[in-house]
Amino acid sequence: MTDSGIFIVGIGDCAIAKSPAKIKTSGLGSCLGITLYDRQERIGGLLHTMLPNIEKAKIKDNPAKFTDAGIEYLVNEIIKKGGSREKLEAKIVGGASMFENSYMNIGERNIKCARETLIKLGVSIIAEDTGENYGRTIILDTFTGDLLIKTILRGDKVI
Repeated sequence: MTDSGIFIVGIGDCAIAKSPAKIKTSGLGSCLGITLYDRQERIGGLLHTMLPNIEKAKIKDNPAKFTDAGIEYLVNEIIKKGGSREKLEAKIVGGASMFENSYMNIGERNIKCARETLIKLGVSIIAEDTGENYGRTIILDTFTGDLLIKTILRGDKVI
Protein backbone atom coordinates (compact mmCIF):
# COMPACT_ATOMS: atom_id res chain seq x y z
CA MET A 1 0.00 0.00 0.00
CA THR A 2 1.26 3.47 -0.83
CA ASP A 3 1.19 6.43 1.55
CA SER A 4 -1.97 7.73 -0.10
CA GLY A 5 -4.03 4.69 0.97
CA ILE A 6 -3.97 3.08 -2.47
CA PHE A 7 -3.18 -0.61 -2.90
CA ILE A 8 -1.42 -1.28 -6.21
CA VAL A 9 -2.25 -4.50 -8.06
CA GLY A 10 0.14 -5.80 -10.69
CA ILE A 11 -0.54 -8.08 -13.63
CA GLY A 12 -1.63 -11.52 -12.47
CA ASP A 13 -2.34 -10.26 -8.97
CA CYS A 14 -5.21 -9.17 -6.76
CA ALA A 15 -5.89 -7.25 -3.57
CA ILE A 16 -8.71 -6.88 -1.07
CA ALA A 17 -9.30 -3.78 1.04
CA LYS A 18 -11.89 -2.25 3.34
CA SER A 19 -13.12 1.32 3.31
CA PRO A 20 -11.66 3.94 2.99
CA ALA A 21 -8.79 2.38 1.00
CA LYS A 22 -8.57 2.38 -2.79
CA ILE A 23 -7.23 -0.34 -5.07
CA LYS A 24 -5.57 0.45 -8.41
CA THR A 25 -4.25 -1.42 -11.42
CA SER A 26 -2.76 -0.18 -14.69
CA GLY A 27 -2.02 -1.66 -18.07
CA LEU A 28 -5.37 -3.24 -18.86
CA GLY A 29 -5.13 -4.01 -22.55
CA SER A 30 -6.32 -7.51 -23.40
CA CYS A 31 -5.99 -8.20 -19.68
CA LEU A 32 -9.11 -7.90 -17.57
CA GLY A 33 -9.72 -5.95 -14.39
CA ILE A 34 -12.51 -7.41 -12.29
CA THR A 35 -13.76 -5.71 -9.15
CA LEU A 36 -15.99 -7.28 -6.54
CA TYR A 37 -17.65 -5.10 -3.92
CA ASP A 38 -19.87 -5.73 -0.89
CA ARG A 39 -21.67 -2.42 -0.36
CA GLN A 40 -22.88 -3.28 3.15
CA GLU A 41 -19.48 -4.29 4.53
CA ARG A 42 -17.62 -1.78 2.32
CA ILE A 43 -15.08 -4.38 1.32
CA GLY A 44 -13.77 -4.71 -2.21
CA GLY A 45 -11.35 -6.68 -4.28
CA LEU A 46 -9.60 -6.06 -7.56
CA LEU A 47 -8.17 -8.75 -9.83
CA HIS A 48 -5.89 -8.18 -12.88
CA THR A 49 -6.03 -11.33 -15.02
CA MET A 50 -4.01 -12.16 -18.13
CA LEU A 51 -5.53 -15.35 -19.56
CA PRO A 52 -9.05 -16.78 -19.59
CA ASN A 53 -8.76 -20.35 -18.28
CA ILE A 54 -6.47 -22.19 -15.92
CA GLU A 55 -7.57 -25.61 -17.20
CA LYS A 56 -4.91 -26.08 -19.92
CA ALA A 57 -2.15 -24.08 -18.24
CA LYS A 58 1.12 -25.86 -17.61
CA ILE A 59 1.88 -23.80 -14.51
CA LYS A 60 -1.10 -23.33 -12.20
CA ASP A 61 0.53 -21.89 -9.09
CA ASN A 62 -1.01 -18.40 -9.46
CA PRO A 63 -4.80 -18.36 -9.86
CA ALA A 64 -4.82 -14.57 -10.28
CA LYS A 65 -3.22 -14.92 -13.75
CA PHE A 66 -6.40 -16.63 -14.96
CA THR A 67 -9.86 -15.09 -15.22
CA ASP A 68 -11.82 -18.15 -14.09
CA ALA A 69 -9.58 -19.24 -11.21
CA GLY A 70 -8.84 -15.64 -10.19
CA ILE A 71 -12.50 -14.73 -9.80
CA GLU A 72 -13.17 -17.85 -7.72
CA TYR A 73 -10.13 -17.09 -5.55
CA LEU A 74 -11.14 -13.43 -5.05
CA VAL A 75 -14.74 -14.32 -4.14
CA ASN A 76 -13.52 -16.83 -1.52
CA GLU A 77 -10.98 -14.40 -0.05
CA ILE A 78 -13.56 -11.60 0.27
CA ILE A 79 -15.92 -14.02 2.06
CA LYS A 80 -13.09 -14.99 4.46
CA LYS A 81 -12.63 -11.28 5.28
CA GLY A 82 -16.31 -10.71 6.07
CA GLY A 83 -17.98 -10.11 2.71
CA SER A 84 -21.08 -11.96 1.54
CA ARG A 85 -21.30 -13.75 -1.82
CA GLU A 86 -24.98 -12.78 -2.10
CA LYS A 87 -24.13 -9.08 -1.75
CA LEU A 88 -21.15 -8.97 -4.12
CA GLU A 89 -21.39 -6.70 -7.15
CA ALA A 90 -18.98 -7.17 -10.04
CA LYS A 91 -17.59 -4.70 -12.56
CA ILE A 92 -15.50 -5.78 -15.55
CA VAL A 93 -13.01 -3.55 -17.40
CA GLY A 94 -10.52 -4.22 -20.20
CA GLY A 95 -10.41 -7.11 -22.61
CA ALA A 96 -9.35 -4.86 -25.49
CA SER A 97 -8.10 -5.98 -28.89
CA MET A 98 -4.78 -4.19 -28.81
CA PHE A 99 -3.42 -5.46 -32.11
CA GLU A 100 -4.95 -5.86 -35.56
CA ASN A 101 -5.48 -9.44 -36.72
CA SER A 102 -5.02 -10.84 -33.23
CA TYR A 103 -5.95 -14.44 -33.96
CA MET A 104 -6.06 -15.53 -30.31
CA ASN A 105 -8.67 -12.94 -29.24
CA ILE A 106 -7.42 -13.01 -25.64
CA GLY A 107 -9.45 -9.93 -24.70
CA GLU A 108 -12.73 -11.34 -26.00
CA ARG A 109 -12.04 -14.71 -24.38
CA ASN A 110 -11.25 -13.02 -21.05
CA ILE A 111 -14.55 -11.10 -21.15
CA LYS A 112 -16.58 -14.22 -22.02
CA CYS A 113 -14.87 -16.24 -19.29
CA ALA A 114 -15.45 -13.53 -16.66
CA ARG A 115 -19.16 -13.32 -17.48
CA GLU A 116 -19.56 -17.11 -17.38
CA THR A 117 -17.63 -17.49 -14.12
CA LEU A 118 -19.53 -14.71 -12.34
CA ILE A 119 -22.88 -16.16 -13.46
CA LYS A 120 -21.79 -19.61 -12.26
CA LEU A 121 -20.88 -18.14 -8.85
CA GLY A 122 -24.11 -16.14 -8.60
CA VAL A 123 -22.39 -12.74 -8.60
CA SER A 124 -24.21 -9.91 -10.41
CA ILE A 125 -22.34 -7.87 -13.01
CA ILE A 126 -23.55 -4.30 -12.50
CA ALA A 127 -21.25 -2.49 -14.95
CA GLU A 128 -18.75 -3.10 -17.75
CA ASP A 129 -16.33 -1.12 -19.87
CA THR A 130 -14.84 -3.78 -22.14
CA GLY A 131 -13.49 -4.40 -25.61
CA GLU A 132 -12.47 -1.63 -28.00
CA ASN A 133 -8.77 -1.10 -28.83
CA TYR A 134 -7.27 0.96 -26.01
CA GLY A 135 -5.76 0.46 -22.57
CA ARG A 136 -7.21 1.40 -19.23
CA THR A 137 -6.23 2.09 -15.64
CA ILE A 138 -8.81 1.53 -12.91
CA ILE A 139 -9.18 2.62 -9.29
CA LEU A 140 -11.77 1.05 -6.96
CA ASP A 141 -12.99 3.26 -4.11
CA THR A 142 -13.99 0.93 -1.25
CA PHE A 143 -15.94 3.71 0.49
CA THR A 144 -18.41 4.22 -2.39
CA GLY A 145 -17.91 1.21 -4.66
CA ASP A 146 -17.21 3.59 -7.55
CA LEU A 147 -14.74 2.46 -10.18
CA LEU A 148 -12.76 5.21 -11.89
CA ILE A 149 -11.61 4.28 -15.40
CA LYS A 150 -8.74 6.34 -16.79
CA THR A 151 -7.73 6.27 -20.45
CA ILE A 152 -5.32 8.18 -22.64
CA LEU A 153 -7.07 10.44 -25.16
CA ARG A 154 -10.53 9.15 -24.23
CA GLY A 155 -10.96 10.79 -20.85
CA ASP A 156 -11.99 9.39 -17.51
CA LYS A 157 -15.31 8.01 -16.34
CA VAL A 158 -16.84 6.38 -13.30
CA ILE A 159 -18.92 3.23 -13.37
